[in-house]
Amino acid sequence: MTIVDNRKAFHDYFIEERYEAGLVLEGWEVKSIRAGRVQLKESYVSYIKGDFWLLGAHISPLSTASTHVLPDPTRIRKLLLKASEIEKLSVKVERAGYTVAALNMHFTRGRIKLEIGLAKGKKQHDKRETEKEREWLREKQRLLRAK
Repeated sequence: MTIVDNRKAFHDYFIEERYEAGLVLEGWEVKSIRAGRVQLKESYVSYIKGDFWLLGAHISPLSTASTHVLPDPTRIRKLLLKASEIEKLSVKVERAGYTVAALNMHFTRGRIKLEIGLAKGKKQHDKRETEKEREWLREKQRLLRAK
């Protein structure tokens, strides 16, 4: 079940491979995510000192959050991946010029997971081409419905 999608990632990047990563979260963050108060639009994934980290994701605290916790909505969150996945992704990010983008956040067996993708940046003409293709598909659907 999808909680939130990052549509901007599909607009800005060609997604070549997808991975599912766990997140290190605090209690108030889990409650806020379950309430749907999360945004991935400005987020990105960075490789720092042997681990991948989610930066820029905004999780709005609930008004009923505990009084002894000082919530930071945009704190850096560690991603949990297998060692082989970290190795594979880090080599591609450091040497091959790829980036890792946060694609969506969802539930898997009651746990909150983040789908990340190994991505290559799109040029402006690629973005226009994708937009034209999407418009043509919409127009084709309209024409088929009109018949």
